[in-house]
Amino acid sequence: MPEPITEQAERVLTLWQGSWIAAFAVGFVVWGLILWSVIFHRKRSEALPPQVRYNLPIEVLYTAVPFVIIAVLFYFTARDQNYLNEFSDDPDVRVNVVAFQWSWQFDYPQHGVSVVGIPGQDPTLVIPEGQSVRFHMTSPDVIHSFWVPAFLFKRDVIPGRPNDFEITPTKRGTFRGRCAELCGVDHSRMLFKVKVVSPAEYDKFIADQKAAGSAQ
Repeated sequence: MPEPITEQAERVLTLWQGSWIAAFAVGFVVWGLILWSVIFHRKRSEALPPQVRYNLPIEVLYTAVPFVIIAVLFYFTARDQNYLNEFSDDPDVRVNVVAFQWSWQFDYPQHGVSVVGIPGQDPTLVIPEGQSVRFHMTSPDVIHSFWVPAFLFKRDVIPGRPNDFEITPTKRGTFRGRCAELCGVDHSRMLFKVKVVSPAEYDKFIADQKAAGSAQ
């Protein structure tokens, strides 16, 4: 998996790691029991090996243990899903994402700034490190999916059904993003970049975009 770059992604990574540990533990026990049965309880002569039937303790054990495992995984999954869907009362940055065939538009409504992708030029989404960023996503045409692998997270962008989520970036750098839903003939062109910068660099980006808009 990519290295997580948000607080929310770190929670997702921890959930995945726990799930894999549980899966390997269950697999180890299952394969161990299969090999143990094959080696020590195989038929060695014409005599029929002892048959175990109606053993209530064993039946209770192999019924209860899977339920416990499922309940534990369900608890942590539901807990982390609720965490990913939480919103702060007043996010530091708001970004309206418009997914369209076949590019992206990033609007910063607090500042009246927009970044729009054009053919041959992928748009760059600039967000500040250490500040909460709320995304509001819409689509005017077909279903798209906003995916940044370093977020360890994606969310569908559905016409007529706005979607929102919030993150807090923790690492600076430039990261790739793309549409993860087959949305038409030029789906592969729906690329963008995410640039996480310091708050000072973010303020400069906003000022530069405003100045460029005023000069046009």
